Amino acid sequence: MPMGSNHDHDHSRMPAAPTKALGIAFAITAVVFFGELAGGLISGSLALLSDAMHMLSDSAGLIIALVASIVGKRAASGRATYGHRRIEVMAALINAVTVTGVVVWILVQAIGRVGGDHSIDTNVMLGVALVGLVANAASAWVLSRAAGDSLNVRGALLHVMADMLGSVAVIVAAVVIKMTGWLAADTVASLIIVALVLPRSLQLLWQSAEVLLERAPRGVDTQEIQESLEAVPGVLAVHDLHVWSTDGVTPLATCHIVVDGDNDISCGVLDRAQAKLREFGIEHSTIQLETPDHQSHEHTC
Repeated sequence: MPMGSNHDHDHSRMPAAPTKALGIAFAITAVVFFGELAGGLISGSLALLSDAMHMLSDSAGLIIALVASIVGKRAASGRATYGHRRIEVMAALINAVTVTGVVVWILVQAIGRVGGDHSIDTNVMLGVALVGLVANAASAWVLSRAAGDSLNVRGALLHVMADMLGSVAVIVAAVVIKMTGWLAADTVASLIIVALVLPRSLQLLWQSAEVLLERAPRGVDTQEIQESLEAVPGVLAVHDLHVWSTDGVTPLATCHIVVDGDNDISCGVLDRAQAKLREFGIEHSTIQLETPDHQSHEHTC
């Protein structure tokens, strides 16, 4: 009786993040960054400069995501048996940390400007923000079409969506200042950018950390999976069940299944167990079949 088996699902065939979408988004983001930086310096708008700094972090993040996407396409090897998809998760983690750092910088600058005396060219501020909004919308559209298959691309999309909201805040602030002369609207817009970006960056930070910690993917109930496997005909017990993901998208599983060694049912049990795992979205699984007397000879974890 075969004591261990797995089906022929190749890790190297997992879809990699689309480099074309990331490349287009990077080109757009880099152009908008230089535009907002120049516009912020000319106009004196902290909100525009804040958004430019956020665009800078996005540009760096997209470069990281692009490199991770290219590396992530490399096939599995004798040393990298799962391929290189986890590099994309590391890139998403770096992106999240970078955004969080920029948000803190914006917050400090905004607080420091409260009560200060400064002038703002609202025409430049408004014009640059409008261009930024259109460019960010284009980047978001490109990335959204590919975000479902990669945590890395989701991280890049997070940056761009936050930039869109930041551009809207800058536009509103420019209009308010132009119509009322209330310069504090610029600082308020900066704080709004902080409020919009920080929760999302922290969420991505935690999601990436969960993958690197090899926690069970969100939405996966390991207790329910174990109970379902134990209900498979021919299964006496299930132990050492592990569910994790290398890329934050595709769940993987390993487990030990105890079967009755007196009956020739092992192959049927294996097929039924793998079919049960597929019901939970787990296409790749490694299952060790064993008899009741084998468990005393192994260390469980």
